[in-house]
Amino acid sequence: MNSFRIQNYFMRLSILFFAIIFSGIAQAQLTVEKIMQDPKWMGSSPSGVFWSADSKSVYFNWNPTGAVADSSYQFSLNGGQIDKANYLATQKSSAVSNGTYNNSHSLMAYVYRGDLFLLDLKSNKTTRITQTEDYESNPRFVNNDNWLVFARSQNLYAWNIQTGTTEQITNIIKGTESAPAAASFTGGSRGGGMGPRQDAGARQSQSVGGQDQWLQQNQLQLSEVLRDRKNKKEQRDAFLKSNKETDTLKTINIADKNLQNLSISPDGRYISYRLYQAPAPSKNTIVPDYLAETGYTTDLPGRTKVGNALGKYESYLYDRTKEKVYPIITDSIPGITDQPDYVKDYPQKYAGKKPMPRSLIIVGPYWNDAGTAAVVDIRSQDNKDRWIMQVDVATGKLALLDRQRDEAWIGGPGVGGGGYGANIGWVNDTCIYYQSEASGYSHLYVYNLRTATKKALTQGKYEVQNLVLSSNKKYFYLLSNEAHPGQQNWYRIKTDGTQKEKITNQLGGYEISLSPDEKWIAFRYSYINKPWELFIQENEPGKKPKQITDKAASEEFKKYAWRDTKIKTIVARDGQNIYTRIYEPKPGTKNKAAVIFVHGAGYLQNVHYWWSSYFREQMFNNLLADKGYTVIDIDYRASSGYGRDWRTGIYRFMGGKDLDDEVDAAKYLVKNMGIDSNKIGLYGGSYGGFMTLMALFTQPNVFKAGAALRPVTDWAHYNHGYTSNILNEPVNDSIAYAKSSPINFAGGLKNHLLICHGMVDVNVNFQDAVRLSQRLIELGKDNWELAVYPVEDHGFVEPSSWTDEYKRILKLFDTYLLQ
Repeated sequence: MNSFRIQNYFMRLSILFFAIIFSGIAQAQLTVEKIMQDPKWMGSSPSGVFWSADSKSVYFNWNPTGAVADSSYQFSLNGGQIDKANYLATQKSSAVSNGTYNNSHSLMAYVYRGDLFLLDLKSNKTTRITQTEDYESNPRFVNNDNWLVFARSQNLYAWNIQTGTTEQITNIIKGTESAPAAASFTGGSRGGGMGPRQDAGARQSQSVGGQDQWLQQNQLQLSEVLRDRKNKKEQRDAFLKSNKETDTLKTINIADKNLQNLSISPDGRYISYRLYQAPAPSKNTIVPDYLAETGYTTDLPGRTKVGNALGKYESYLYDRTKEKVYPIITDSIPGITDQPDYVKDYPQKYAGKKPMPRSLIIVGPYWNDAGTAAVVDIRSQDNKDRWIMQVDVATGKLALLDRQRDEAWIGGPGVGGGGYGANIGWVNDTCIYYQSEASGYSHLYVYNLRTATKKALTQGKYEVQNLVLSSNKKYFYLLSNEAHPGQQNWYRIKTDGTQKEKITNQLGGYEISLSPDEKWIAFRYSYINKPWELFIQENEPGKKPKQITDKAASEEFKKYAWRDTKIKTIVARDGQNIYTRIYEPKPGTKNKAAVIFVHGAGYLQNVHYWWSSYFREQMFNNLLADKGYTVIDIDYRASSGYGRDWRTGIYRFMGGKDLDDEVDAAKYLVKNMGIDSNKIGLYGGSYGGFMTLMALFTQPNVFKAGAALRPVTDWAHYNHGYTSNILNEPVNDSIAYAKSSPINFAGGLKNHLLICHGMVDVNVNFQDAVRLSQRLIELGKDNWELAVYPVEDHGFVEPSSWTDEYKRILKLFDTYLLQ
């Protein structure tokens, strides 16, 4: 009997032991130290995906073994396996993948380690074209693919594919002389070479006049020898002029300006270039590095501040046949003198002033394949206008094709501005394509120059986020969020707008690389709680993707059940839908406190179905939910993915509608999710840090605690490119800066504030935190603290810094939200 009891006791003990063990595996505990350690503990996602030129292999960076850094890997479609790739071989394959095709796609030119190579795609033979200390770049096939033109040391050179001869075709120099229209021209032309040039004759002698002319004539009258020599020289010069083959290029002197965007037309006749005149030197910010290796405090070079003087741009065309240089004429561009609407708020400043033409930058020209037509993409420097215009290359005159005007700022996917490049090009010799937010969302348009008609190929309340024209110019491949703002898929549509087909079908996000033969796609795919992995798929509808990598999530990472957060909408006070993700505590653990995470950048999307770039914050939000907090993350006004009106919702008032959205989210938590209105905090970095400050300073009855990480405290001290789009310039629109800068509202702080800032932040300078600290001191506030990180830039790197920062954030919330 006693033996049986002892056996039964040990059996129950064993069962309890294994239950505890398996329970621990299924419900791994999260700590700040764990989630903020070196991200290698999580696993390794592939990155930098590209195809080989023959479309038979996919290259990518990867670190499945937890090494110090990623290595290059190769997946072969034929072998079906992953192999570690040689570093130099990968670099060369990458160079080839970025090469330029000729019209028939039989040849490719590429730059590798600064030299130029030609690849025959049929024979797979490679010819080295250059081997110089100079860096060659931007190869282009011209003159019916007979010549390959490339840039070297701010000039263009041409290599004859048949003979192998190389010829310099421009002679652009910088000098100290001033010249009309920013350039002076001397010299003759080199005959017998690439392109349809004509001989300009001998170099003209300097004119002689006045006193010097009298002295010369007097000297000749006195000396028969000098007269004889002069006559012989004139006869010799006349003979050489009529019989010479000159090798002198026309010189273009650009004085002290900087050369940009040097290119050539497909027929080799026209050279285009842009000149940039830097502004007068202005003050730059200084970022002291107190922990430099030298032991001395070292000043890091900084940036200018918004409103500092901008440089000027001028664009030119050079006709090599006529040896004539002339500017692209912008005086008659429609709306060039239009003033922004905000000037009405400053009647005394602008009343009676004649509007002046705005400064511009011209991108292009973009030529059709035949070289018979060219268009340019023109932007006003205040970024309120975009003009797509046809340029008459014989005169430099412009004709309007499409104008996009935005009283806020031009931007959006594929449009340009806000971190996006512009998608523009030719479908055929009479039709161009481009993207525009004319409908309120970034869509694909075509414009027929022959009929002067515009047509939208896509339409609806979604965005075309990426765009590729097929090599045969019969299809566009699109990445869009047509199904849902937070979902992406890859589509194919004919260039006439018909037969749209969906190629991918998984719920999540895609980063797609199209193979050169366009038969395959390689893509990184992820889901809300599943990091990025590499897949390949035939580039056709209905095809099944094949997963290539499987190391994005380590075994340790998989031990925790990362939340598949719910994505839903809540209604803002103005009736708009705010897309939201919610991290909910497990049943029975809710503590009635809530934390709002505020993403950074402003124009960024974080409520979506793919793995977040804020992966540390995502893990921290899971930790908070485990402790009973309800965590909400919203795509507030100005977030990307939702069209033009949402994108520009913060124009002239940062901390306006975007903060209203956060307040409405807090009210939703109280009304619908059982949250105590006295237990709501928020945190975020960069723009999210700015928003945290505005929330605590202007909405103290809503938010009881907040952590502002690397925040902008005064927008007049941030950079020009980002800030001037949204708030214009301080000297011109002081109202916008006064409303939008947290330092002006610091007196409203009533609750508990944590500020964290890296001291070598070259983006949002540490000066922002210092200036706000002094303001809070002078206001007598004692409910705030500043944590500084001496070795950190804007984006933290060291795990120790991340850990310290987030332990402080957790302590803040536990202390002031759980009272």
